[in-house]
Amino acid sequence: MDQLASTQLLLSALVLASIYALVALGLNLIYGTMRLLNVAHGELMMLGGYTSFWAFELLGVGTLWSMFGAIALTAALGALCYVTVFRYVVRNRELAARLESNSLLIFFGFSIIIQNGLSIAFSADQRSYTYLNGIFALGDARVELNRLAVLGVGAAATAACVLFFRFSRLGLATRALIQQRDAASLVGINADRIQLLVFCVGFGMAGLAGSLVSMTETVTPFGGFPYTISAFIVIILGGLGNLTGGILGAVLLATIEIYGVALTSSAYRSILVYGVFIAILFLRPQGLLGRKMR
Repeated sequence: MDQLASTQLLLSALVLASIYALVALGLNLIYGTMRLLNVAHGELMMLGGYTSFWAFELLGVGTLWSMFGAIALTAALGALCYVTVFRYVVRNRELAARLESNSLLIFFGFSIIIQNGLSIAFSADQRSYTYLNGIFALGDARVELNRLAVLGVGAAATAACVLFFRFSRLGLATRALIQQRDAASLVGINADRIQLLVFCVGFGMAGLAGSLVSMTETVTPFGGFPYTISAFIVIILGGLGNLTGGILGAVLLATIEIYGVALTSSAYRSILVYGVFIAILFLRPQGLLGRKMR
């Protein structure tokens, strides 16, 4: 019990929650706005991770700087994907009638392309580097500076996105599109412009998350799938399209993982996570902060 009350576990849960919140935020935006299931989200994280890895190895640029390059690269890829593929898919009546299933197949193809492209370019070997590995003492906890950087940057980026979509004009237009697409179009909201913005932000947040993760974990072309699954669990917990609920879901999932493993063992991690996930689907399928549909 003393271990459960330690600052060490609390910090670990917060660091993991900041990563989950970033990943789920981008996934939630794309699904909430356009009903597209981006199963390639984890691969975008790995792309961001490789960007920071090579920036550090080849140029000596630290992650706190190279993360802006990771955001720019993945956001540009998001704009390219929307303009070349998904703009046509959304506008085509036959394809739009099966939008979720079609998007699942398209993004699955994207994930395979990114995985194998990274594998061909950089091999399938795990890559890691040492950055901000000093130890910081906080009460009874000892935490590496790179983990504090992950927590600080992740929390700041998540808060900035939530504030943007809550108070800015573009953000309010995006929320209107998420809540009622037809009514948003009737009042003059440019859906195409908003969708392009959502793709750029969603992909960019995945790149930022991958860049931050590369400071503390290895990156590999095939290491993104677990993050994709975790992101889907987070947005189901918080409610589809609910950004604030997604943050709550990220904190809940990270807490279950860290404290659940501390109470049992790492072998029970998947049982704990998916057990809570199934319980939420049965007891409150609209999510913790979602609204019931009539």
